[in-house]
Amino acid sequence: MTATASNPFAPSAPDKLRVDIWSDIACPWCYVGKRRFEAALHDFPQRDQVEIVWHSFELDPTAPSNTPLQMGEMLAQKYGRTSAQAQEMLDSMTQTAAGEGLEYHFEKTRLTNTFLAHQLIHLAAEHGKQDAMKEQLLSAYMSEGQHVGDVETLVTLAEQVGLNAPEVRTALESGKYAGAVRQDEAQAQALGISGVPFFVLGGKYGVSGAQGAEVFRGALEQVWTETHPAPLTLLGAQNDAEGCEDGQCAVPARQ
Repeated sequence: MTATASNPFAPSAPDKLRVDIWSDIACPWCYVGKRRFEAALHDFPQRDQVEIVWHSFELDPTAPSNTPLQMGEMLAQKYGRTSAQAQEMLDSMTQTAAGEGLEYHFEKTRLTNTFLAHQLIHLAAEHGKQDAMKEQLLSAYMSEGQHVGDVETLVTLAEQVGLNAPEVRTALESGKYAGAVRQDEAQAQALGISGVPFFVLGGKYGVSGAQGAEVFRGALEQVWTETHPAPLTLLGAQNDAEGCEDGQCAVPARQ
C-alpha cells in the first residue's frame, strides 16, 4: 500500500506504522527533535516496522541565499532583542543540543534559503537515502557551518551519502523537485502546521515540537496499539465440528 491523494499517510505496507515529520534544515529544534524521536524509537519493540517520511517546511521562504548577517544578529533583528539577549538564546539552545549529543556552532552558521536543500531531500528519498540526507544537511548547517543553499555544497553533501553527483546537480539546477517541496508546504498549511518540528503518527495523531523521548515513546505505543490490534486469543477448547457443541456453533460446510 502506498500513499495516495485520498490517503496521503498510508504506509508502504499494512504492517508498518508511518510517521510523517515536517521540519526545516535551519531549525535548531528540528535536529533536537530528530534525536529525541530516534531515542524513543530505539526502545520501541516495533521500531523496525516504523516508516519515517520527511516533509519540507521553510521557516523563512523569503530568506536570501547569501547574507552577511550572523545568527546572533539575525535573532536580535527578528525578535527585537539586544545582542547579549540573542547570544543568551543561542547559548541556551547549544546547551540543550549538547544534552542530546549534538554540537551546535552558531558562530559558524551560514544563514541561507533552504529551498534547494529540501529539494535534495526529496531526490534522496527516491534512492532510499532520505533520512541519511536529512541528517547530513542538519549537521552541515548546525554543526559545520556549511552553505546548504549552494548547489556545489549540496552536491558534495549528497555524494557523501552515496548519491550521484551529476544527477543531483541536474535536479537542483532544473528545479525537478521544487513542486514536491511546495506540495509538502501546502499540506502543512492544510493541516494547520505553523511551527516545526511537527510529527504525524499513523495519519491520525500530531505531536508538535521537540518533545522528550518519553512523550514520543508513549505516542508510538498508543498509535501502534490502535492501528495494529492484537489478534484474538481463543479461550477454551476449539470445536471444528459442524453444528452446535461445547458452546460453539459452526457453520455447516456447503456441498
